[in-house]
Amino acid sequence: MSTKNTSPAIDVATARALIANNPDTLIVDVRTPGEYDSAHVPGSINLPLDQVDAHLGRIVNDAGGRMLLICQSGARASQACTKLVNAGLPAATVVTGGMNAWITAGGPVERGRERWGLERQVRLVAGVIVLLSIVISIWVPAARFVAGFIGAGLTFAALSNTCAMGMMLSKLPYNRGAGCDVDASLARLREPGLRA
Repeated sequence: MSTKNTSPAIDVATARALIANNPDTLIVDVRTPGEYDSAHVPGSINLPLDQVDAHLGRIVNDAGGRMLLICQSGARASQACTKLVNAGLPAATVVTGGMNAWITAGGPVERGRERWGLERQVRLVAGVIVLLSIVISIWVPAARFVAGFIGAGLTFAALSNTCAMGMMLSKLPYNRGAGCDVDASLARLREPGLRA
């Protein structure tokens, strides 16, 4: 099976027009349940990226018409889209810029309890680790290698469009929110109105 380097994508204006003209378009938010609870597109379902692999066959078999994938900035949605397209779901499309672009463009949003986004959490944790390792290196010179390790990890994350630290942080109770009912989200894929 070949892996594609890019995912099909549309901008927010095109996504909103598509949704307006075809209300059966399914919007799948691949952020953590905590991020989804903070703000999401009305009518969207939450299927966190870390659940896509575990349910890939079911998603591909049950999905009908057009599926728009959204996350915070587009990176996680692109990862999910690549997996779905390569598994045989060509109607999966990424909303470029994610919720950041959606909100900036004035798209409708359902808001809940405000939480820090996963990307902001990664910046905080990486920054604290680097700062502490540099301060500690005053007394323990080898501690500077921790800062180098974090720098290398962030560089790899940018080049590969993946983030191990983000995946670890997504497992924290803070990011799980009320939790995502994966079965309910997957059941939405089978609704008759969503078939092409």
